[in-house]
Amino acid sequence: MCCGLTLLVPASRAESQTATREATQWAVPRTADGRPDFQGNWTNATLTPVERPEGRDRILTPEQIAQIEGRRQNLADSLSRPSDPDRPAPPVGGIGETGRVGGYNYFYMDPGTRVAVFNGEPRSSIIIDPPDGRFPALTPEADRLIEEEAERATQFGEFDNPENLTYSDRCIRSHGSHVPLLPNYVYNSNYTIVQTSDHLVILTEMIHDVRIIPLGERKPLPEDQHPWMGYSWGRWEGDTLVVETTNIPSSESNQQWFFPGGSDDMKVIERFTRPDEHTINYEFTVEDPTTYTGSWSGEVPFSRLDGRLYEYACHEGNYALRHILSGARAQEREDPGRHR
Repeated sequence: MCCGLTLLVPASRAESQTATREATQWAVPRTADGRPDFQGNWTNATLTPVERPEGRDRILTPEQIAQIEGRRQNLADSLSRPSDPDRPAPPVGGIGETGRVGGYNYFYMDPGTRVAVFNGEPRSSIIIDPPDGRFPALTPEADRLIEEEAERATQFGEFDNPENLTYSDRCIRSHGSHVPLLPNYVYNSNYTIVQTSDHLVILTEMIHDVRIIPLGERKPLPEDQHPWMGYSWGRWEGDTLVVETTNIPSSESNQQWFFPGGSDDMKVIERFTRPDEHTINYEFTVEDPTTYTGSWSGEVPFSRLDGRLYEYACHEGNYALRHILSGARAQEREDPGRHR
């Protein structure tokens, strides 16, 4: 890990070079009680996917980095051109195979502009273990539960009731507040961290979820209680903050959108360290023997965000939810057999 500033000076000033480097050496900022200070605004937005594309090595080559980041820049450049105010409406039936027109133009998306660089390594995936950078295989029990849920879902139309919509649609919780903390690849992959001697608070910009993490001696939560973001507790290992989360809602209510949701047995270990002034190194391991045939781990940097986080005023019962359901009811009146 690197933590210093390198100054180029003439060889004749070798002695002053050492003194200058020591004077400008970055030191981990600390709170009043001497612990590393993680406070501030941070973002984990990145072009690096959670799972590694097949055929790629763990470390990206300069050519691959240029291709990935160049593709994103080319898209941004194309979207900066003014749109045609006289363009026609989308065709009846929607666009493409899905028949959807989408929620936003890509102009409004902010998935990141750079690949993730962790300890100097440009990564092809956030997952580092298993070594292939991909999720472990699901267990037979997980496959069975997924089949049961798929069968249950066939009893309803997609917009029959609010319970069928995701928690994000219902503004109950966001993509970015799931444990572990992974980018949502849409927008608002941003966080505010506030820290005291006995608590760490992580505010997620997306749907303004808040994790309140006690620090110190762990006080177990009853097994039948499952808070939205699980039950987290932190402890210090030197200058590393280790957070263990259990009592995470099962797959039926967890609704992880980028990886299969866990069972009631799911446990996540997170590690936070400060390698330099502008970065938090975030590492995690997921253990869930009911869902996966093995554990899986990942790493992603959180970068200092030189900007503010604004309120994401999403709330259950918002206009979108009401309009989605009322639109579906109108379609059913026109075609009673639409969803059957």
